[in-house]
Amino acid sequence: MTSSCVKLCLQCRSLLCSKTVANSWKYATHCTAVPGILVNFPQRFSMISGNHKTTQMNLKWKQQMLFYSTLSVDPPTTETRENKDSEELPKADVVAYQNPTLPIRDAVPATESELSLDLDAAVEFSALEEISNEEAVGISVPPALPPASTTLRDYVDHSETLTKLVQLGVNLWKLEEKPNVGSMLLRLNFDTDVAPRLLFLKEVGVEDSRFGYIISHNPFFLTQDMENLRARVNYLKSKKFTSAMVASMVSRAPFLLNFSVKRLDNRLGFYQQQLKLSATNTREVVARLPRLLCGSLEPVKENLKVCEIELGFKQNEIQHIVLAVPKVLTANKRKLTQIFDYVHNTMKIPHHLIVKFPQLLNAKYLRIRERHLFLEYLGRAQYDPALPNYIAPDRLVSLPDELFCVDLALATLEDFYLFQKTL
Repeated sequence: MTSSCVKLCLQCRSLLCSKTVANSWKYATHCTAVPGILVNFPQRFSMISGNHKTTQMNLKWKQQMLFYSTLSVDPPTTETRENKDSEELPKADVVAYQNPTLPIRDAVPATESELSLDLDAAVEFSALEEISNEEAVGISVPPALPPASTTLRDYVDHSETLTKLVQLGVNLWKLEEKPNVGSMLLRLNFDTDVAPRLLFLKEVGVEDSRFGYIISHNPFFLTQDMENLRARVNYLKSKKFTSAMVASMVSRAPFLLNFSVKRLDNRLGFYQQQLKLSATNTREVVARLPRLLCGSLEPVKENLKVCEIELGFKQNEIQHIVLAVPKVLTANKRKLTQIFDYVHNTMKIPHHLIVKFPQLLNAKYLRIRERHLFLEYLGRAQYDPALPNYIAPDRLVSLPDELFCVDLALATLEDFYLFQKTL
């Protein structure tokens, strides 16, 4: 019986959508002949339930449209109808049976008071509701962040992370030179992202005054995984670097902890093999110049070839120079050859003296030239230790101007300044 009713209701729905209201009325009488089923139609239609006929003429148009729309749902599939033939549905579930995805509604229509309450609630929470002047004045609107800027200064007052980084001594202008660093810092949370890594540096032994320098040169340290950072420090200590060495290396080479353990191990092995150094000497060279573990290896390889082929130093002499002045490995090739040419060919200092005083290769070319010419002008440019009035090359480049004039040139500082003007 239920299945017959559903089929007839579906027939009524199709006829209501395709024919005029008059034709729909003719077919609607078939549905009203079925006892026990309540079918709802527009305001001018009559409702029949069993043997009782009730004319719903006083309901509002919105109530009637609510029930009228239930006749336009998709018909159930054949499989669903066959499965439901043997089941008896209650009256209130006839509408919901037509489409299982729709929420089950009561067959009893909503009253006018219920509808009015819903409308009042909708009006109460309207976004277009007017407010008084006092309420408008009390509304506080935070200043908006600039959507784009070329400087981080515009965001310092709005970001706790940037504010505290400035207090630590971080130079924002250095960070602005690196692409995408500004947006990265604005996304960081100071308590969860920055503070744990600062505490890690403290545990390693880095002084608080170096925090600003490290972050200014390597802001990407703040995004490194904590487990990886600990693993890299533990690796250095396993290679017998002392805690003081590790702290000093991290302070002077901010990018050191950005590299994996494998890369650090490869770098240490490279210097030990290329320079033919012992493990102790390798640690000493790296500890004195920790950026050897961070920079490119190509300049180092090139400088080693220059020292051996162009400058004519032997392997053991190169070892001695590197142990005394590790910066020779990363020095500019042009500067290195220029200084050697002037010292060896103009000042006539032989290889063995350069090896004995490798500071010459790390000095400024202009300083060497000016002082040598001044000594030559005074007749005191004598660099052979076997002859009198010997001038040690290391003192030539290391002493300040005043001591150089008094101890080596035996002249006044004013004389040296006047001579510089003639060059």
